[in-house]
Parts: sequence; C-alpha cells; structure tokens
Amino acid sequence: MFKPSANLSAILAIMTVGAALSLGMVAARAGDDVSEEQILKALTPEKKPLTRSLSTGPQTSAPPGLTTEQASFVQSVRGRATRSLSLTEREQIATIVQDRPKIDLEINFDYNSSDISTKSLPSVQALGRALTNPELKGSTFVVAGHTDAAGSEDYNQGLSERRADAIKRYLVDKYGINGSDLVTVGYGKSKLKDPSQPLSEVNRRVQVVNVENKATASK
Repeated sequence: MFKPSANLSAILAIMTVGAALSLGMVAARAGDDVSEEQILKALTPEKKPLTRSLSTGPQTSAPPGLTTEQASFVQSVRGRATRSLSLTEREQIATIVQDRPKIDLEINFDYNSSDISTKSLPSVQALGRALTNPELKGSTFVVAGHTDAAGSEDYNQGLSERRADAIKRYLVDKYGINGSDLVTVGYGKSKLKDPSQPLSEVNRRVQVVNVENKATASK
C-alpha cells in the first residue's frame, strides 16, 4: 500500500487546517448575532494616560473629544422625549457622534413597525449586557433609529423615533439601565447606511454611540 511521505503528510495536514480555517471565516462573515464582546469593544473608548496637571477641584472641563459647549448640549438632551428634538438638535447630535466610539446594529423590525423582530432579540440582549458591563455602565449613549427609503419623510421620521424608543424601552425594562443615560434620536431615511440600495433592510438599523464614558465623566 502506498504511504505518503512525511513531507506530503505535512502538506496535507496544512491543507486540512487551512480549509477548516477558511470555513470558519466564512461562518464568521455570515455571522450569527453580534456578541456582547464585540459591542463592548466597539463602545469602549481608547484608554489614554492621565495627565498630572489636573486641578484637585471639581472637574469642569468637557470629556475628551467634546467641547464644553458640546458637553453642555449632551446634558441638555438627556431625558428629552425623542420626538421633541428639533432638526437642528438632531443634526447637532449627528455632528457630536461622528468621532465617538460607535457600533451599527442591524436590528431588524417588523415591516412598517417599531416591534423588534424575533431574530434580532439576541443582538438587543447582547447590547443590554454590554451597556451594563462595568466598563460602560453609567455612560451616556445615543441610540439613533434609522429607516429605509420607502415612504414619506414625515412617516419615516416618526417610525425611526418609535424604533429608537423601542430599543430604549427594552434596555430600561429588561436591564435596568437609567433612561436618562440613553439619548434617543430618529433620522428617518435621511442617513441611509447603503444609499445604493435605499430599500435594503440594512438601512433599517439602530446606531449606538458612547458619547460620554462614565470613567472620563466622573474624573
């Protein structure tokens, strides 16, 4: 019986491992639901060395990455009703979150509804666990709702607000997160994730942004 040489055996072993790894990467790309660890990593700000020139008095400066005016604005919208935000305020929030730690969650909703789809519940639950992790607990987050391009601007604006509210309500009810730590905002169809496919379900999403980490806000 023919027996492969040691070199050939080694090559076959490498090919087998390579194929297994390749299959694993395909599975990862196909992805099940986003994990708590992925969300935690995305929303945790990069830790920077503390300076020694800080005053021993009360902290009055803005958190890193925010101007004093921006920090004051964030505080002013905490606890506000989603639909009470003006267009100017919504755009101001969009500007503030541009460079903050964020993650886009493809949380699907039933069509024309603010009801979280059953298949998306694991992702929302992972979000709840991540936001109650000691690394993030007590931080201020923006929860932004988005829709696809079907329907009128007014209808989609209201729908995106209801979807942001649905996520907030779930996190507050199921995970005990302080409602004032979640700033909800709706953008309707004005900020499509994939403009080339305006009706795609990837546009019906929720973006979560860590605006003010509790670790920096408390120092």
